[in-house]
Amino acid sequence: MNDKLYIVMPAYNEEANIEAVIAQWHPVVEKIGNDSRLMIVNDGSKDHTYDIMQSLQEKYPYLLPVNKANSGHGATVLFAYRKAIAEGADYVFQTDSDGQTDPDEFWKFWDNKEQYHFIIGARNNRQDGFGRIVVTRVLRLLVWLVFGEWVKDANTPFRLMKADRLQEVMKVIPEDFFLCNVVISTIAKKWGEKCIWYPITFKPRQGGVNSINLKRIFKIGLQAIGDFRLINKNLKEYKK
Repeated sequence: MNDKLYIVMPAYNEEANIEAVIAQWHPVVEKIGNDSRLMIVNDGSKDHTYDIMQSLQEKYPYLLPVNKANSGHGATVLFAYRKAIAEGADYVFQTDSDGQTDPDEFWKFWDNKEQYHFIIGARNNRQDGFGRIVVTRVLRLLVWLVFGEWVKDANTPFRLMKADRLQEVMKVIPEDFFLCNVVISTIAKKWGEKCIWYPITFKPRQGGVNSINLKRIFKIGLQAIGDFRLINKNLKEYKK
């Protein structure tokens, strides 16, 4: 079977990382072939992220740089998912453009794609700072309180998804939703999709600045409560 893969990444002010990340991930889509793409969506960066991507297109022929106005991480991820599906991807793999994930760990996911609709990373020995670990734990608790589902690692930016099942799940998610990966994981589990979590490593950022602090953690938690209630309402009204 000729499976077409789109690896999608949001990018915002990642000029310190973007070239190294492209060099790491481009061989994956090159090896798979079948018109697969490494699609990086520049979310209105204020630095030279998009210029660097454009300059590397000749060197990396499977690279697809996309530019858009700034709308935040979650909205950019949803934009990337929709674009990948519209361009005929059979599978969509999402990770971030900060260099914290390991391309070598992708192949276990790909080798098991026929068995599952959603294969999601579970981060072990995380090296991305205490603040981000707190965010993950708070979100896991809120998911349990609002949806009644205990999700191992809901917002991992390392996930392989069958495009047609992803498209179905996204029907209940608003266009610019903030915590899209969290609710995609939650809905997939709630609907009884074929899901599995595989352990992955999670390295420190290769460059740039970690933007998470206690004030932002509190803000994320408050926003998540309202957002999750909206999704829960949509779920009750939606019929597959």
